[in-house]
Amino acid sequence: ADGSSGVSILKGAVSVSKQNGLDALLKADYAAAERAFTAALTENRNDPEALIYLNNAKIGDSLSHAVALIVPGVGDETKRGTSQELMRGAAQAQTEINAVGGINGTSLQVLIVDDQDDPEIAKAIATSLAMDTDVLGVIGHFSSGTTLETTEIYEAEGLTLISPTSTSVDISRAGDYIFRTVPSDRLAASALADYALDTLDTSQAAIFYNTDSNYSNSLKAEFETEFVSSGGAIVEGFDIQDANFRAASALQTARGQGAEVIMLALSLDPVDPLLQILASGQNSLPMLGSDSLYKSRLLSLAGANSLGLTVSAPWDILSHEQSEFVQESRQLWGADVNWRTAMVYDAVVALAAGIEADPTREGVASALAAPDFQVEGATSPVRFLPRTGDRNQPFQLVEVVPGNRSGSGYDFVPVN
Repeated sequence: ADGSSGVSILKGAVSVSKQNGLDALLKADYAAAERAFTAALTENRNDPEALIYLNNAKIGDSLSHAVALIVPGVGDETKRGTSQELMRGAAQAQTEINAVGGINGTSLQVLIVDDQDDPEIAKAIATSLAMDTDVLGVIGHFSSGTTLETTEIYEAEGLTLISPTSTSVDISRAGDYIFRTVPSDRLAASALADYALDTLDTSQAAIFYNTDSNYSNSLKAEFETEFVSSGGAIVEGFDIQDANFRAASALQTARGQGAEVIMLALSLDPVDPLLQILASGQNSLPMLGSDSLYKSRLLSLAGANSLGLTVSAPWDILSHEQSEFVQESRQLWGADVNWRTAMVYDAVVALAAGIEADPTREGVASALAAPDFQVEGATSPVRFLPRTGDRNQPFQLVEVVPGNRSGSGYDFVPVN
């Protein structure tokens, strides 16, 4: 599962060079692996998995500090893309750390593990990582529901977990070894509620949510609290899992109840109800959403129906174009990165700072939890809130406008 198994997690067309590298790693022939992965990256530089394996091959049998990156696999186009986004952040951070001699002179090894974003597989992986005493920290899991299924295991074994993408408020209460570099739904909901009330000057909202998703339920509850406590009213809620759910009639009902703004507490899984809501809305009421909708895939699937959609994002590249992190990432991949890449980068540098302070599991957790802990992340300092381990950083808002950056004819740009 960590690249020494001779199989790429990013299954599909694996180049000859890359397969040669995987085979060489399996045989612990690190010099051959290094040559092969170098060749693979010459053919396709935008392969973060190959870069991580190249970095690991360079370490070979030498002493190293190990962290694990858990990705949601390649179950579909979205998961494959997400796995690569996460790997890019880890690959960039690992490359930079090892280029300056590692952590106190010891290189950083990154193990890549695929849990398919499946809670049962994730629990088995968490258990095996907890038992592997070489692993000093874990970056993952992808969705809030999967993360919450594993936190007890990490907590019991005293292994630090940093989630770069799980935003559910339930994670704030998960324990002393659980941190995250993405801010929680509470901060996303607060940004969206303020925008609806102050900028859009709306006070009546309808919410679309998915009762089967921890992320959706968390975001819905937080938005309701923030919106109502600031003087707004929730006029209607629609569960896309309801057998009788129809997007067009739901929107008609919402308008009939006086809704002035629509909150989409949804992700792209399942994608069809979301696309139907956007199509039926025909941009007639302003629509808001959270970071889960901040994907180029949404723009290509929804097209013009996504125009005007405003979402909260933990990070947006257009606000940081001059930063060293963005310059370096463009040089590495020949492409733009998104917030998921930045949050994984931040998780790796935070773990590295913890390991630098004290390379034991207990030492890493203590370092991150210290009130004065701070390390320079992709574009802002990484700091964790006391008791919750949550990232202390606000969300920003981006909206969909016509544009050519994403290749779909539509782009997310920062809201002025």
